[in-house]
Amino acid sequence: MLLVAVFVSGGAWGAAAARLKVATWNLDWLTDRPAGSPSLPSDVRPKRPADIARLRGYAAAMNADVIAIQEVDGAAMAARVFPPDRYVIHMTHDKQVERVGLVVRRGIPFTVHPDDTALAAAQPGLRSGADITLHLPGGDLRVLAVHLKAGCDWSALGGDRPACVELARQVPALVAWIRARAAAGEAFLLLGDFNRWMDVRDGHPDPLWTRLDAAAPLLRATAGYASPCLGGERFIDHIIAGGVARAWLEPRTLRVLVYRERGRAWEQRLSDHCPVSVRLRLPG
Repeated sequence: MLLVAVFVSGGAWGAAAARLKVATWNLDWLTDRPAGSPSLPSDVRPKRPADIARLRGYAAAMNADVIAIQEVDGAAMAARVFPPDRYVIHMTHDKQVERVGLVVRRGIPFTVHPDDTALAAAQPGLRSGADITLHLPGGDLRVLAVHLKAGCDWSALGGDRPACVELARQVPALVAWIRARAAAGEAFLLLGDFNRWMDVRDGHPDPLWTRLDAAAPLLRATAGYASPCLGGERFIDHIIAGGVARAWLEPRTLRVLVYRERGRAWEQRLSDHCPVSVRLRLPG
């Protein structure tokens, strides 16, 4: 089923808010380091000021309350897209350019937990997870933002493909985090760029999704949908709810903000991922 591409603007989040808009967005090497920098792959094109301004406009249009971000070169770069007068930015402590973070609307209190470094331990260059707890009027919500290994979108985990071997090594860290949240009775979200299709294909369930869902009952907002981003594709950016947060996730609120600018050149200037969002209806 192809998801309809729309975005909804809303008012500011307040202490009495009953709904929370949550998103994930891979910003595709959001850095202003010069081309040719030894810290960047040779094919990476740093963002121009005009590109960053466009991304900032899309962030304002999306108007989400909590955003998992990937491929961002630190909090200062993130603040050029998410203004500090509106958002608080938490980034992992990884030393690489491609970092994971969480952006939280001001007025929403949260606690920062240690980075989930187990996700990065499988191989040099992999990314840690950003882990926080939001303190909401209806109760706490634990949130883990991830960016998993690329290059194994459907193939069997492990095997003889290096990317699938590395992805398989990350799975126990995700399973452990989910099990810990379930054991503690927490409401939780796991979201970000999984670099993985998770729907049934050719009659076979996805082995990564099977492993995660076996750790605790989960609800994946993207299940059964194709994304309209860049002309249509399977989702690899996912938002997954667990614990009582499964009941908070509002049906039919999955949205993809599609860029007005089209073509390969714009894909490189903006991002090869579109922002994906859902809404939660909070208890109380």
